[in-house]
Amino acid sequence: MDASEGITALGEEVFAIDTMMAGYPGITSSYLIRTERPCVVEVGTAGSAEVLRDRMGALGIGPDDLATIVVTHIHLDHAGGVGDIARMFPRAEIVVHERGARHLADPGRLMRSARMVWGDRLDTLFGEMRPSDSARIRSVGTTGEVELGAGRKLVAHYSPGHAKHHVGLTDTATGDLYTGDALGVYNPYTGDVRPATPPPDFDFAAAQRSLDLFSDIGARRLMFSHFGAVEEVEGTLERAREELHAWVEEVRRARASVGDLDHAVAMVRDAVQKRYRPLPDDAPAESAEVMDILSGVEGNTSGIWHWLDRLEEEQKEQKERQGGADGQLR
Repeated sequence: MDASEGITALGEEVFAIDTMMAGYPGITSSYLIRTERPCVVEVGTAGSAEVLRDRMGALGIGPDDLATIVVTHIHLDHAGGVGDIARMFPRAEIVVHERGARHLADPGRLMRSARMVWGDRLDTLFGEMRPSDSARIRSVGTTGEVELGAGRKLVAHYSPGHAKHHVGLTDTATGDLYTGDALGVYNPYTGDVRPATPPPDFDFAAAQRSLDLFSDIGARRLMFSHFGAVEEVEGTLERAREELHAWVEEVRRARASVGDLDHAVAMVRDAVQKRYRPLPDDAPAESAEVMDILSGVEGNTSGIWHWLDRLEEEQKEQKERQGGADGQLR
């Protein structure tokens, strides 16, 4: 494979790098910001680490050159290769939200949970996350900064909803917003945006607040981890909001109608498939299949369903507390 392939120059020393998840193009984007303190945002899976290393090498970033590795969250399609990339670039600091930091240092629990979800597909899709040196991990909270040199920075914005350990990042020089999965998945072949609402962390209210936050930032471009840079900011943000609401409403409707998750998945699939344009003939079918596994109807419906379970449980507990309080007042 030619290391110079899969690299898109985006101007102002920003490069999108296709990390070839599971060997297929068009699924996961990493972004190299080649400044005085070179930084890579997202690393993709463990299986993509060598691809990312070679493509950064083709852009002049050798083992001792990378200053910072940033991941928007610790899901394996974004951060699974952190341990490998950290070994390949031993001077790089690793930046992650504080809720995800311990899992990068000790990924055993994360990998066990992933194995339960993905089974044998885990090895093909993701590979094994290797631990990172805890001394090299710097966690950020509600906000944080990454120095890029010459006064240029990445500013982190805590943006849960998709995951409790999710941050978006803005480049102070370009106005680019690195969205992670907070806006969902962008399909470069059709221009569609589909939400990413996986279990166990999806939270509709938090996701809406994160969308509001991203809208208020006033970004110049949206840098999707799946997949690529998008210049139509306002329209894409609005579409992401519409799709999120539409999927939640479809799951609510299916839940009320059929009452079980398996039948709900089938109902939601029938309801939402008409919302999206068909893939053009030149789109790689294998890539579409992998993308559908990552944020398809089954995973999205399951995440929304589990959120509704939590919501009902919280409402039940609130009524019980209220009933107890009313009894004490009598």
